[in-house]
Amino acid sequence: MVTRLRQTRKKRGQVTMGYGRVGKHRKHPSGRGNVGAFSFHRILFAKYHPDYVGKVGQRHFHRLPNREYCPTVNVDTLWSLVSEQKRKRIRKGKMPVIDVVRAGYFKVLGKGRLPKIPVCVRARSFSKEAARKIRATGGLVQILSHKKKQ
Repeated sequence: MVTRLRQTRKKRGQVTMGYGRVGKHRKHPSGRGNVGAFSFHRILFAKYHPDYVGKVGQRHFHRLPNREYCPTVNVDTLWSLVSEQKRKRIRKGKMPVIDVVRAGYFKVLGKGRLPKIPVCVRARSFSKEAARKIRATGGLVQILSHKKKQ
């Protein structure tokens, strides 16, 4: 808003500027930010922000980072991980190997269909449906260990 239209311009000359003689308009009468959440603003916090303060759940001491990290890939996108050169080299009798971990995924899920070509798929884990679909085409399921080779 333009300064000339503000109420402070209109109220020049009035002693209290509309804030009363007793209560006086001071800067931060109830504190800045979340001050008083445990004492004088407790009712307000409990009523309008019930879960804002306090602790919930367990703390993870000695937590290993990325323990739950498990990127997934579906059965229908497995063939996109095979390069064009490998696709051309596929002969009858030779089974192509798709290393899912090398592509950056850990788990194979069962959404979609596989072509009728038998494939050997290597991953850290498989869903039951994914393993069933791979074996149904005559392919192999190889589970890799989580430990790094030295």
